[in-house]
Amino acid sequence: MTTLYDLPLSELSEYRPPLDEPADLDAFWAAALAEADELALDPEFRPHSTLLRTVEVFDASFTGSGGQRVSAWLVLPRARPARSPCVVQYLGYNLGRGLPHDFLTWSAFGYAHLVVDTRGQGGKSIPGSTADLMPAAPGPHVPGFLTLGILDPEQYFYRRVYVDAVRAVAAAKAHPEIDADRIVVTGGSQGGGITLAAAALAPGVAAAMPDVPFLCHFRRGAEIASDGPYRELVTWLAAHRHRAAEAFATLRYFDNAVLSARASAPALFSVALRDPVCPPSTVFAAYNRYGGPGEIRVWEWNEHEGGQSAQVAEQAAWLAKTLTP
Repeated sequence: MTTLYDLPLSELSEYRPPLDEPADLDAFWAAALAEADELALDPEFRPHSTLLRTVEVFDASFTGSGGQRVSAWLVLPRARPARSPCVVQYLGYNLGRGLPHDFLTWSAFGYAHLVVDTRGQGGKSIPGSTADLMPAAPGPHVPGFLTLGILDPEQYFYRRVYVDAVRAVAAAKAHPEIDADRIVVTGGSQGGGITLAAAALAPGVAAAMPDVPFLCHFRRGAEIASDGPYRELVTWLAAHRHRAAEAFATLRYFDNAVLSARASAPALFSVALRDPVCPPSTVFAAYNRYGGPGEIRVWEWNEHEGGQSAQVAEQAAWLAKTLTP
């Protein structure tokens, strides 16, 4: 068990480190999303045969960044109203959309559930279906995704991922049985970071539930994380000793401790105080700047697994309250 190594909770609650926000941050994301909007979203929801009795499953896809089709599962409760609220879920690092029966929780609570593949991921543990159209020359990177294209914000991997996340919200809204006014974004770890990006960049998000989010306060993560993807960044910086300033200049466009201030939907965060992958101070850096009304559930004795099913119960209760008119 990892020992408590980050700041005490009393300091975390007030933790607002200085962050390097680019002067052209809003213009950067406006241009990225406008570029994507030139392409037809073209959402597809093809019936997918399963033996599942309580849900209907659709093999979904939509046009993401660069015109590439992004895969998803849409899981609908068989007993549902004419228009259902929808939980759009983004996935953890290296995980893909897997199989529909891996994702039955939110439909059991009565929600439509769109499970969004992360481009290029899913080669480990849970398989994915979406490739990544990488730029022709993304530059040297450490195996993994955190440093892919790190020397150029226009080529950086998470530019494509965040655009996909915004497009996923639009795809959910386009389904005739989904209530476009009740779209919820959620995910854990990498999915939690993508959740914050979607809440900041996608119009009309009704609620956000980032769980032990990654991709927040990159420098702090690189400085103190003892496990997980932030170590990829440390490895890259150790090899490219004289290019650290360039790398962090790119990462500041994707830092959800910065982007979270642009979100306005109600949010329920979670954090684990013994998390060696997404240290609590990185989570609080985003939570304390969050632009909408926010709550946070603190799991004092847990590592990166966080609250797991206990957190899901917290989310379900909070979401029922939040989406009630």
